[in-house]
Amino acid sequence: MSAASAALEPDFPLAVLHDLGTGVLTIDPEGRITYANPWAERLLDRPAERMLGEDAHELLHRRLDGSPVPREECLMRIPLEDGRSAQQGSEEFFLRADGTTVPIIWTTTPLLIQGRRAGLVVVFNDFSMYRAAEEQAAAHTAALEELTARLNLLADVSSVLMSTLDASGRMRRLLRVLVPGLGDWASVALCSERSGTLERVAVLSPGHPRRARRLEGSLPLLSSASREAVERLIAADEPVVLTAEELLDPQAPLAATHGKLFERLGGHSAVVVPLCARRNRYGMLTVARAGDSPAPAKAEIRLLADIGRRVGLVLDNTRLYQEQRNVAETMQRQLLAPLPQVDHLRMAARYLPAQSAMEIGGDWYDAFLLAEGVMALVIGDVVGHDLKAAAHMAEVRNMLRALAWDHQKPPSLIMCRLDEAVTNTSDAPMATLVFARIEGPEGGPWRLNWVNAGHPPPLLVTRDGDTRFLTAGHGPLIGMSATLHLGLSWPDAYEYLPPESTLLLYTDGLVESRGRPIDLGMATLRHHASVLARRLTEKTVDDFCDALLERVRPSGDDAALLALRLPATGAGAPGDVSPPPPPQSPFTSPATPDRAAPGSVQEDAPVEDPTSRVREE
Repeated sequence: MSAASAALEPDFPLAVLHDLGTGVLTIDPEGRITYANPWAERLLDRPAERMLGEDAHELLHRRLDGSPVPREECLMRIPLEDGRSAQQGSEEFFLRADGTTVPIIWTTTPLLIQGRRAGLVVVFNDFSMYRAAEEQAAAHTAALEELTARLNLLADVSSVLMSTLDASGRMRRLLRVLVPGLGDWASVALCSERSGTLERVAVLSPGHPRRARRLEGSLPLLSSASREAVERLIAADEPVVLTAEELLDPQAPLAATHGKLFERLGGHSAVVVPLCARRNRYGMLTVARAGDSPAPAKAEIRLLADIGRRVGLVLDNTRLYQEQRNVAETMQRQLLAPLPQVDHLRMAARYLPAQSAMEIGGDWYDAFLLAEGVMALVIGDVVGHDLKAAAHMAEVRNMLRALAWDHQKPPSLIMCRLDEAVTNTSDAPMATLVFARIEGPEGGPWRLNWVNAGHPPPLLVTRDGDTRFLTAGHGPLIGMSATLHLGLSWPDAYEYLPPESTLLLYTDGLVESRGRPIDLGMATLRHHASVLARRLTEKTVDDFCDALLERVRPSGDDAALLALRLPATGAGAPGDVSPPPPPQSPFTSPATPDRAAPGSVQEDAPVEDPTSRVREE
């Protein structure tokens, strides 16, 4: 039998309806049921023989509560009454045999036999499964929207906490993220590092901005009961929910910390979140609801607890960062030497730590008197940016001091000995430096004798603003020649220093950064030094250094600056009655204040000129 001939069999339509998987009823023009397929029997829990001939509306159509639906309100009968096209809907109910109702999704269409109306066909199915799926999909959508909003909020919070602002600035930005999304006003109180008392560092209330600002500042001294309550709250793992009624009693434990907030800003409830991490307590975050805003839900309280933990970790990491930075900077300042003051020579030094705690390390300056009374100047930079580099810097500096003191020889020979010593007795990496001797009798003329081991060249600035980089004397980095057995050397260089001129020794951190190449940085340094030399003719070398750093503004790497100011011609010479220049300021030295300058016991010792014998001969 072919498929076409099977489709013409009389039982073919019934076979299709029998296993259709949806309920089908046929109704005659009077509204009586004439056919019910097996799926309709199953949905209605009624056998077909008990439905045939019954009025479909009276038998089946009901409201949700099981009450009858007036016949004139029955939408399914419309095609039966006026022969219009199909109708459909999903807000109807059929009555089952056990008295319960089943929600249906339905379609009705006129039934035509040989072109005349013969009733209608009702196709229906249990809508509860569709409704459950729809409700489940809506619930999933709502949950995803809530999760997305939470993740977006946490992303905004993380962005704020990762900013470079100080703690107060971060907390102010944090409150702008939390309000009004999670509350009508909010505040952050942190423990002061100096006094240990609580201080409101940020209060935000869009409805009362002026009142909020006036509420910032240190909290009054707390009673023992209030202090214990605050300590318990800050040390807790979970937030605490406060109500305005609890704070009406002035003796309430948290009335001292939150009473004025509720009194000035209003509100009916608040979530107080502890800010702590790794057993360190930092303060508390308060987010309050006011007016018609509902009390915080459990999910919102959990979200605030999560934010509080993040804030606590950031505050703790900031503390650890500052401690590490302080340790590194303190170590380096202990290694930096105070400057000796010798006769009419005046010096100033500045040290600027790197922006990152891990980049404090290798830069140093030094100035000390040699055994023959000559002033030695050093500026250097050991490769590396960490505490290990600082330790290596101390090794190289001390080796250079010992060699310079013990060997009264030209700087070139000192560099050779230093290169060999660093290579064979230390694990210090390579270093750059300038080692110079200031030679000449008191009153001048003064001569600079120096070598340069791969370091930026000294800058000579005259009183009139003429500038020149001293590019002679260049040789390899310390630790390179002896290590690679290159047999390289450092040529001695000489330069007479004009009276009242300024000699600048500096590290590359002053003239080079990630956004500024060293050539541009050196040109900038030269320009500003020239301008300041003409403008600050009556100022001290300390004033000159401060103004120069203000203009150059180094950033990123650490930087060291050593400046030497020469006296006027004949100043300090025998018979000179002119007043000496102002003494060097002990308060601007980068070194630790309780350290004495090397050779300070010889502060008034005359400076000998080792070339005098040569000239006399």
